[in-house]
Amino acid sequence: MWDNIEERVKKNAEYIAQTGCTVRACAERMNVSKSTVHKDVTERLMFIDAELWERVKAVLDFNLKERHLRGGDATRRKYEKKRKKN
Repeated sequence: MWDNIEERVKKNAEYIAQTGCTVRACAERMNVSKSTVHKDVTERLMFIDAELWERVKAVLDFNLKERHLRGGDATRRKYEKKRKKN
């Protein structure tokens, strides 16, 4: 199990860097927990591949800045869906 951690870290990081997805979306796609993905890309990756870590960090920072917008959009869609049912 411990042999594939480095491989998993790189795989998760590459996916996030290429797609710009969130940690949650990456976790769903890779079939691991979001806690695992977060620990992989924020703590372990910097010791494995510093350049890739910088790219992933930029994506994570962007997603953090956009988080409040995504939450508001999800809430708006939720209530629109409820209104259409009634």
